[in-house]
Amino acid sequence: MDNNKATLELGTKPVGRLLMQYAMPAIIAMTAASLYNMVDSIFIGQGVGPMAISGLALTFPFMNLGAAFGAAVGVGASTCISVKLGQKDYDTAQHILGNTVTLNLIVGILFSVVSLLFLDDILYFFGASPQTIPYARDYMVVILLGNVFSHMYFGMNAVLRASGKPRQAMYATMFTVVMNTILDPLFIYVLDMGIRGAAFATILSQLMALTWQMRLFSNKNELLHLRRGIYRPIGMIVRNIIGIGMSPFLMNVCACVVVIFINKGLLAYGGDLAVGAYGIVNRVAFVFVMIVMGINQGMQPIAGYNYGAQQTERLMRVVKLAMIAATAVTTLGFIIAETIPSECARLFTADGELIGMSAHGMRIVMFTFPIIGYQMVVTNFFQSIGRARVSIFLSLSRQMLFLLPMLIILPPTMGVNGVWLSMPMADTVASVVTAIIMVRYVKKQKTIPTPSRKEEA
Repeated sequence: MDNNKATLELGTKPVGRLLMQYAMPAIIAMTAASLYNMVDSIFIGQGVGPMAISGLALTFPFMNLGAAFGAAVGVGASTCISVKLGQKDYDTAQHILGNTVTLNLIVGILFSVVSLLFLDDILYFFGASPQTIPYARDYMVVILLGNVFSHMYFGMNAVLRASGKPRQAMYATMFTVVMNTILDPLFIYVLDMGIRGAAFATILSQLMALTWQMRLFSNKNELLHLRRGIYRPIGMIVRNIIGIGMSPFLMNVCACVVVIFINKGLLAYGGDLAVGAYGIVNRVAFVFVMIVMGINQGMQPIAGYNYGAQQTERLMRVVKLAMIAATAVTTLGFIIAETIPSECARLFTADGELIGMSAHGMRIVMFTFPIIGYQMVVTNFFQSIGRARVSIFLSLSRQMLFLLPMLIILPPTMGVNGVWLSMPMADTVASVVTAIIMVRYVKKQKTIPTPSRKEEA
């Protein structure tokens, strides 16, 4: 079986080539996903106006919260599947697939219903003003109505990567980008739907990609496929999925809380346009963050499989290569942010004041980017091998232990610059903590005797 062969390669093929094989499709997919978000912002900013950009920025906490519940299922399930495939426990891996579908349906529907019931109250809590809430509301109503499709789409893509199909996961993501780019101008300009048009384009693109994913998983010749008898929730499987997925869940929930404080601080000290400036800075930084996430997604099945197979030498090599690649990516982001920030901002808006605010914030926020790449990799590494507690701590430390206190302390004395400066300062402290924890883990692994394994670079 081709799929079985691809799975076995995770433990035998040279690690350098294997990471390239898995990471490149994921990098392309994540780059496409970041462009997907940029396309929405660009069309909204240029086609609807600067206040719409601010309204869109208010939805970031909502999107983080939705992503938190999606990651709890998708990332947890994909990690569990990788480990079970490494252990050759194919029957359990099959049931994890079925439970992933069930959990995504339950979580996606519940999140939508609760959010729609309290939508305006939530948006005001997130930092909306009377000028920006109409845009945020119009966008989120459509997104929440289609939320179950989004949850399922992201969950199935994670499982595709874990089951040895990184290219198919890439194709699904690229398809959503292409379709979103086509549908955005159609809905926003031709049909004059404004910001709601961007939301409809997003949901329809993901729904079409999900249809194709389900067709792939319906193929009975595949090692993992949808069949009767695998959808009933099994306590042990659900606990394992949620236990491992708790790290990215908490990371996204913390991101939601932090963005609320950022939006409120910017609104208080800089006004609605400052919130829009953060939306632009966030989108630019997101491009590089998503590429690193692509590297992490390429590393995850390799790390999970080799950890399950107790091949420590291969495990440590893949995390080392991923850290090097991630650092190169974030350093490129730093160079762009420090040299051409205004040019980046002009992609989203023609408003001179908003461009100036965005360029200023971009230079500050991305100043420490060269040191955050390895931090993201290490956090994902511990998640990939099922060390949920360490991963959760690293996820929480940057957001809650370092960034949140700075967002409370600095703005009252430094104004809007205090909000901007909080982010690189927290990144610096979190990176030091991450380095200490990883060094200790590596030293511990060196004391554990393992069979020597020859492999090519």
